[in-house]
Amino acid sequence: MEVVTTKTLHIFAGRHNRELTEAIALNLGVGVTEAHLSQFANSETHCRFAESVRGSDVFIVQSHGALDGRSVNDAIFEHLIMVDAARRASAKRITAVMPFYGYGRQDRKSEGREPITARLIADLFDAAGASRLVSIDLHSGQIQGFFNGPVDHLTAMPVLVNHLRSYGDNLVVVSPDAGRVKVAERYAQQLHADLAIVHKRRLKGLKNAVEAKDVVGEVEGRDCVLIDDMIDTAGTICSAAELLVERGARSVSAAATHGVFSGPAVDRLKNSVLDKVIVTDTLPMPPEKQFDKLIVLSVAPLIADAIRAVFEDTSVSRIFDGQNHS
Repeated sequence: MEVVTTKTLHIFAGRHNRELTEAIALNLGVGVTEAHLSQFANSETHCRFAESVRGSDVFIVQSHGALDGRSVNDAIFEHLIMVDAARRASAKRITAVMPFYGYGRQDRKSEGREPITARLIADLFDAAGASRLVSIDLHSGQIQGFFNGPVDHLTAMPVLVNHLRSYGDNLVVVSPDAGRVKVAERYAQQLHADLAIVHKRRLKGLKNAVEAKDVVGEVEGRDCVLIDDMIDTAGTICSAAELLVERGARSVSAAATHGVFSGPAVDRLKNSVLDKVIVTDTLPMPPEKQFDKLIVLSVAPLIADAIRAVFEDTSVSRIFDGQNHS
């Protein structure tokens, strides 16, 4: 007996960034299949897919961020539940699409008796039944090795670079610390701009506490853009911006893939010397996190291209000319 089969693509949205999932689906020319997510009275999450996914290529999109009273942990566990539902419904291949990878900064032991939670997250998705992971600008590239299956590590650089081209020829790309120099250098090459580095030190034993020290590179009279993978409490970015202004920068903007904006971040950014704060929509931007300086760019076309490549079994790296691996 010979059976000719056709592949079917299903996209499901978690509740922590449905707008992005709908934009991805629109770029692919498909609809978002309803997952019927709800809470029981005791706050347990329930999921039941509206359509059969037997033999299908399933992509489950969820940003690991807090939203509407639900925590990062809620987002991750909801994602895992949806993956498990797809596995038990006999999906042929399950891809967990996480524009923002939760716990990505806990990728190593910096002090004794600490967990490596980024590895734990990868293990959980493996156990739940995910065949593949897709994420954007992981805090550390080594996270790709934590998952037993393929990991497509995308980068928002094409989106941010395309926007920054309009900032003119007087631009200097600035790394906010030594750890981001390689990334900032790639942006500088793409923009044909000069590179500068802010030297800082993290205050030992204090979370989210940093002290900017000095600037390596010429920034006087220049338009500076600080490049980072995320803005969380905004302490690093704001202190670096102040230092650049002290060194004579004409203007300072910040560009990051993930706008986490925890705690005092929004107030710090609104009251900072920064002219613009540019992020992407890997995480949702509820009204309380929006402010006049903020520019949000969409990564939906990038993720849609990656999903299309995975579905068609073609190269994801080709979308980025290999820049997502450098």
